[in-house]
Amino acid sequence: MTDLTGIELLGPWPDRRGFIAAIVGGLLAAPLVVEAQQAAKIARIGYLATNPRAPEAFLQGLRDLGYIEGRNVMIEYRDAAGKPERFPALAAELVALKVDVIVTAAGTPAAMAAKQATSTIPIVFTAAADPVTSGLVASLARPGGNVTGLSNVTLELTSKWLEVLTQAVPGVSRVAVLWEPGSMPERTQKDIRREADVAARMLGVRLQVVEVGGPADFDQAFSDMTRERAGGVIVMGSTMIIDERRRLVDLAAKHRLPALYTWRWFVDAGGLMAYGPNVADIFRRTASYVDKILKGANPADLPVEQPTKFDLVINLKTAKALGLTIPPSLLARADEVIQ
Repeated sequence: MTDLTGIELLGPWPDRRGFIAAIVGGLLAAPLVVEAQQAAKIARIGYLATNPRAPEAFLQGLRDLGYIEGRNVMIEYRDAAGKPERFPALAAELVALKVDVIVTAAGTPAAMAAKQATSTIPIVFTAAADPVTSGLVASLARPGGNVTGLSNVTLELTSKWLEVLTQAVPGVSRVAVLWEPGSMPERTQKDIRREADVAARMLGVRLQVVEVGGPADFDQAFSDMTRERAGGVIVMGSTMIIDERRRLVDLAAKHRLPALYTWRWFVDAGGLMAYGPNVADIFRRTASYVDKILKGANPADLPVEQPTKFDLVINLKTAKALGLTIPPSLLARADEVIQ
């Protein structure tokens, strides 16, 4: 077919119209294709901890917000394997990968390592004893930099730990406190010690502070408690202590010492009881921070949150092995009782 000039056309008029329509349709659809490609972008989360995988509560929190691992989010795990001294190198690896956000799940040391590794990539910490004193953030209300997250310690917890232990062991006159010096800012340690002294005087008990620098100190620490006739022990959870929870639970059983732990992981490992922040709640809230940051929020404007939900968990099987009868009034207050 030719037009009036004698030039051959591409085909019959109907085909020609279809061809032109296809071109126009393709041009109109192009922005939609680009938009779909952008929507399919996979977010990359760096996860710095002392375990090889994030807790299910964190992963479920992400799923609830629409993030499916392997589909629209990828998590780059870096596991210090119980060696906090590896945090700086592992944090540097995550920065080199140019992840969108770094989540730290091993207290203040991991968060500090991440902060020192980058001033631009957003960082969310899951549990820092005193983020202001340690220099992680400028203030709880306005962190002011690229770091924000959740604090896991309030001074009110100190008196609560002593109160619960003395109720579980009526008549106890001496309580040991096991902790790792340097695992939290020095001022925070002093504040906790001061609160513990005040609470001990009010409850009529004496405190025995026992410091451990590492697992090699554990046997001697429990021998010292036994020698000083401690009637119970409060085990303060640091990254190292949490990683060694099974051994500490075994030592408490061996020395027949009723122990209160600051994280429920110890009770899951066979410990007597724990009182502290709800772990699942902390990790779900961490997921919400990640979501806000991936959607464009500035960490500097996201206030650091303190614990709002606390759990008292009691293991009756362990109590029975210790010959300890937990008072009904304390059992009634427990959020969970393991038979």
